Amino acid sequence: MTGSRVLALGHHQPAAVLTNDDLAAMVDTDDAWIRSRVGIRTRHVAGPDETVDQMAAAAAAKALASSGLAAAEVDLVLVATCTAVDRSPNTAARVAARLGLPSPATMDLNVVCAGFTHALATADHAIRAGAARAALVIGAEKFTDVTDWTDRTTCVLTGDGAGAAVVTAAAEPGIGPVVWGSVPEMGGAVRIEGTPSRFAQEGQTVYRWATTQLPPIARRVCDRAGVRPEDLAAVVPHQANLRIIEPLARKLGAVNAVIARDVVDSGNTSAASIPLALSKLVERREIEQGAPVLLFGFGGNLSYAGQVIHCP
Repeated sequence: MTGSRVLALGHHQPAAVLTNDDLAAMVDTDDAWIRSRVGIRTRHVAGPDETVDQMAAAAAAKALASSGLAAAEVDLVLVATCTAVDRSPNTAARVAARLGLPSPATMDLNVVCAGFTHALATADHAIRAGAARAALVIGAEKFTDVTDWTDRTTCVLTGDGAGAAVVTAAAEPGIGPVVWGSVPEMGGAVRIEGTPSRFAQEGQTVYRWATTQLPPIARRVCDRAGVRPEDLAAVVPHQANLRIIEPLARKLGAVNAVIARDVVDSGNTSAASIPLALSKLVERREIEQGAPVLLFGFGGNLSYAGQVIHCP
């Protein structure tokens, strides 16, 4: 085998939905202000007993069921999350236990909003190196756990959920080379700090970075994959807000692509946002099987990672 591919996808969101009108009863905001600033209408909110690993396992179970693989065939579990409460057992180990996986390697990755694309690249590298043959790659967040509900600039953004991909060895690579990196000196622009931990960001700094510095990097991802932006069938960026997603796609030149806009209904779910949005697009058959799709994560640490995949 010379590469890997995404074989199947799955997603999970809590049943409870928080609307903009609900938020208006909590802080000084309203539906029109939120839609004009970030494009979000609703977000799903996990209850006190809904944990990150429960949501991750629910999404992973759906992906595994769609893949046709047996649980025993999974030898690597990677969970991208920045909101797991416990240090050990890690979230990946708890997911493996919930799914009855017999002996996989289990690792969590914390790269905040770029976590899933980092984890997908890590799985691809492990499979290419012969260290694994079938991986579960999951992004899962309970982002409302770290939300400051008194901060009208950030509490309107966050939501909870999980998305998962089954990644297997393939004779023909279905996951392109990753382009990844960060801007460490600006890493404090997005923070989850303190006791209790709370999410905060320098919104204008993040917006300027995302809309001016990221489009050329996204084009580099396409160049490394040998795909022209105009030939992309879909673009699935981190679902930060519409004022970042739409300029990014426009400046990239993905004129024929479906642009994921799941942020409208799900809010910003950090590491869960890309697999959540991609799984929904595939479930609705909005992308043709085998078509090139750009995945592009960015956010905390001012990290970024992207790759072009073939749609499962």
